[in-house]
Amino acid sequence: MGLKFCSLSSGSSGNCYLIGSENTNILVDAGISAKKTEEALSSLGLSFADISAVLVSHEHSDHIKGIDTISKKYGLPIYSNSGTREAMIPLCKNSDLIDFRNFSQGLPFCIGDITIEAFNVSHDAAETVGFLVKHGNSSLCTATDTGCVTPEIHRALCESDLVVLEANHDENVLKMGNYPWFLKQRILGSQGHLSNEAAGEEIVKTMVDSPRKRRFLLAHLSKENNFPEMAYQTIVNVLERNSLFLGSTLKIELLNRDKPSKIYTV
Repeated sequence: MGLKFCSLSSGSSGNCYLIGSENTNILVDAGISAKKTEEALSSLGLSFADISAVLVSHEHSDHIKGIDTISKKYGLPIYSNSGTREAMIPLCKNSDLIDFRNFSQGLPFCIGDITIEAFNVSHDAAETVGFLVKHGNSSLCTATDTGCVTPEIHRALCESDLVVLEANHDENVLKMGNYPWFLKQRILGSQGHLSNEAAGEEIVKTMVDSPRKRRFLLAHLSKENNFPEMAYQTIVNVLERNSLFLGSTLKIELLNRDKPSKIYTV
């Protein structure tokens, strides 16, 4: 068995992903309540007793909402870089009880039989990262909460068989919407969130630079500034403009904002 992936929640209301091998399960972020996480795990036949650790990408509330309770109630180690840890401490009521473990970008580390490497993304938090995860010959990466595609993101995508990639918003919908101007500027900026069009362009670049069988899961869709059909069709249009077409070597699917996805195997 290689890697498995399941999104428990993906969006501005909360983000939490399950990544596992035959022997090890980890959570990437804990942005929904411990109760909701427990219910989602139960629907997959798992519990917190099956989880080895939680990886934290950054300290925004939609990524750490459940950390306090999960750490206190279940004693799971919380892995983050030093910048995120320092930013999290004032936000956690029981920070002195959290079993923090440190990682550094670009230096692979292991949890059980899973190898993880954190890489830089571009977001307005202390030290936001994505994760490249490997087990045997299988690899996947999570790359969300970034206003642009950094070289590190592109490298990770090129190394992955399954890619969780942000497609947060449609630029025109965002510009015409009800968000205040400062928030629109934040989202559209280089440290904001990736648009549908930008996600499509990166998928093209990844497939051209690293041709292989690959599945992209579109994540972190905005409830107010996007909807699944728009994200999907925008990206398909970008692909077709570049003579790339969905098929056996290129698949695109969308992750739900508020319920578990199916389990993907790599």
